[in-house]
Amino acid sequence: MENKYKLSIVALVYNLEDYLPRCLDALVNQTLDNIEILCVDDGSKDSAPKIVDDYARRYPNLVKAFHKENGGEFTTRNYGLERAQGEYVTFVDTDDYVEPDWAEKLYNAAKENDADMAVCGFERIDLKTGKVVSRDMTGFGNSVKTLSADDDFPVFINPAPWNKIYKREKVKDLRFKNFRGFNDMIFLASSYSRVEKIAFVPDVLYHYFLRYDSQIHSVNEKDVENFKKYLLELKDLYVQEGKYEKMQDIISFLVFLHLGMSVMYRASYDKSIKMGAMLRDTVKYMDDNFKSWRRNKFLRFGYSLKHGFKRFALWGIWWLYRHNMGMLYIHIYRFVIDKLKIDIKW
Repeated sequence: MENKYKLSIVALVYNLEDYLPRCLDALVNQTLDNIEILCVDDGSKDSAPKIVDDYARRYPNLVKAFHKENGGEFTTRNYGLERAQGEYVTFVDTDDYVEPDWAEKLYNAAKENDADMAVCGFERIDLKTGKVVSRDMTGFGNSVKTLSADDDFPVFINPAPWNKIYKREKVKDLRFKNFRGFNDMIFLASSYSRVEKIAFVPDVLYHYFLRYDSQIHSVNEKDVENFKKYLLELKDLYVQEGKYEKMQDIISFLVFLHLGMSVMYRASYDKSIKMGAMLRDTVKYMDDNFKSWRRNKFLRFGYSLKHGFKRFALWGIWWLYRHNMGMLYIHIYRFVIDKLKIDIKW
């Protein structure tokens, strides 16, 4: 059989010796049977490799230890994905931890609904204080949704791979890319070209720790150019799958949200960047390559008005961009986040 396991869990290991046992204890005690845990050590310099080997020795039928030269997060995930043998596959950061029934609830939701992906709720925790900063992905309830050109729900699924399981057959040839900050978004958006049904589990099953020393608060000019390059590769994938024309409003919405809004906001913190010129270049890029962003049916006034305050705010930002006032959006957004200390999650 091609699928030897129900679920392959790719655990990314790079140092973090203080947190690794907590994560691995949670994984080896999952209530779902017939799983494999692929611990991929990315050239750690502390005792993490020994910890991984110890768990592989203690749980020989469950934990597999791999050691590779340091290549970065994207190489580690790809390394595990290439070796996974489960019907479904997922990824875990080993400074986080999961609930004992995390795997079981996600797997059952996917299997019972013949879904290609399952998504659960998660919480963000400040590592230093232990305070829960926010909870996310609980609003879909126990639901199953089918991707279509008439529903923009995929745009509002968090891009991180760790609160999701993917049917491996759908994503086994996809790869995480070599660039900072938006790797997860490209992988998730790429999977939408193959995924048909997504099951949601509203329970908070994943605990994500915010380590502010590892957060990317800003991006540089090279990051922006890389992101643009990979967005074109994303478009090419949809063209190859014969889905671009049908899904172009979803794709251009993703491009506007992540490139036009998130990346431009982060880029504004790099004082070497001339933001006026970069905003003009970004608008031209979207006009040239994702033309439907200007007439996107999901961003129109009437549609946004019916879907709550955040959607109305998105319409307002879209309106500013369409009228060459993107810099005003940057100033407002930074004021809300930097001065009012409001963490906006779209």
